[in-house]
Amino acid sequence: MSGTQELSRINISQLGYSLSIFFVATYLFCIALGVIVPDWEMHKPWLQFFPGFEWLTLQGFVIGLVESVVYAWYVAIVFGVLFNFFGSRRTA
Repeated sequence: MSGTQELSRINISQLGYSLSIFFVATYLFCIALGVIVPDWEMHKPWLQFFPGFEWLTLQGFVIGLVESVVYAWYVAIVFGVLFNFFGSRRTA
């Protein structure tokens, strides 16, 4: 080992697409679980995290999907930029 180490750069667009799929899948799973087991009140957290979300309406469902993708890209951009910035520094 040479004493220096460089981390790979993360592709922000790949991270954004991957997180979008993950966030949307998680959202759909939680909606399905809320329909199957309504006593668990799965919709209450969505009311806090997704402005404009309404439980079991088409508009609310679409808002949740769109905001899931927006949050995924926010995480991808912030995390990706920070990871690439700190990962590009060489350590001795």
